[in-house]
This record gives sequence, C-alpha cells and structure tokens, in this order.
Amino acid sequence: MSRLGTTSVIFDLDGTLVDSEPNYYEAGRQTLAEHGVPDFTWAEHERYVGVSTQETAARWKQRYGLAAPAAELLAGTNRRYLELARAATRTYPEMRKFVELLATDGVPMAVASGSSPEAIDAILAGTGLDTYLRTVVSADEVPRGKPAPDVFLEAARRLGAAPADCVVLEDAAPGAAAAHAAGMRCIAIPYVAAPADAPEFATVDLLLRGGQGEFTARGAYDWLVRSAPSS
Repeated sequence: MSRLGTTSVIFDLDGTLVDSEPNYYEAGRQTLAEHGVPDFTWAEHERYVGVSTQETAARWKQRYGLAAPAAELLAGTNRRYLELARAATRTYPEMRKFVELLATDGVPMAVASGSSPEAIDAILAGTGLDTYLRTVVSADEVPRGKPAPDVFLEAARRLGAAPADCVVLEDAAPGAAAAHAAGMRCIAIPYVAAPADAPEFATVDLLLRGGQGEFTARGAYDWLVRSAPSS
C-alpha cells in the first residue's frame, strides 16, 4: 500500500506539468493574425490561461468580432499548436520528479486538461510522461470545461477513485474553481503571478504563490503524506 493511502493525484497539463503556454500563445497569435487581429499580445493571452481551447476560440470570436466560426479558429489554433508542441515542449523538472515519485509509490494518477485529446497525447508522448500518465481526460470529452468540475470528476471515475480522495495540481484560477466544485483537494501553483490573489485560489488546500519556482517534488509529496486520508 502506498504511503498516501487511498489518495489519487490528478494533474492539469498546460502550465502545471509542462510549460506549454508559450506554444499556445504563438499558435493563437498566428491564428488571430490570419483572421485580421495582428497585435495579439502576451498580456492578452494571459487572460485565457486555464480556459479550454474551445472556450478560448469562442471568446476570441466575440471579443474581436470575427467572421470565422469558432470551430475554424479552434482548428487553426490546434493545428499550429500541435506543430509547435511536437517540436518542443518543456516539462517542469520538479514536476517530472514528482510524477516519478508518485509512480514509484504506486499512486494512481491522471491528467485532466482543457486541451484537445490530440494535443494532450502529443505532449505526453513527446515528453515521455505517457509512461506514467495513462489515464487522460480532455475537456472535449465532457459537457463543460473548467471552471465546471466535469473533467476532474471524469478523471476520478476512470481512476475508480472517490472525489474526496483526489488531489488536483493546478496553475490557473478556473482549474482551482473546478477542483473545489468537484469536492477535491487542490495544490495550486499559479502560472501567472498576479492572479494568485484571485478568489478561486482562496479555496485551495496548498497555495504556492511563487509558482513553479516554489514547487518541489519532495515538498509536495511530504504534504500529501501529512494530509492523506486513511485507507
């Protein structure tokens, strides 16, 4: 039996396990430029961190008054993103160590992401994380993306775990809200420093305001041991 008892761990992907936001920004910038929005900035991109790609495309269409259907914007972004992701995606070193530590301990793990199934598979395969993370849920597979709890509840179902036994790792406010709505504990590692004060982060069980620079595999594991439910 794992030292973590009945605990299962569910990871967000983008900005939590891997630093994929630069690729998403570039894919979105190119797509919007193609549709007549030439000056999409990183600061504008940050408002969509943690939002599913499907929802982001819908918001772009409304925000910029674009003629193209949201589905076309989504397809263009996903196509460009996949090209960039396959070329290079960086895993956060301490996150990789954490995944390996949990795998050694036999802890059930899953990925629950707002990205498309193709993007998730490409990243996990390209980084080698697919060796450890075989249970994967995309927001495309459930009725609602984050901040709704659907992706996390589906991940728990596939793991055969009770939501109360699950711990979510998240970098964004919508994900923290989704974890809370799912009745799961949450470790938050904000990708964007400013929103660390967002009300959604007030509900988490462990907030690392310094983001990935503050996260360590051993520190997170020890916290899980201390807070593990009894088996």
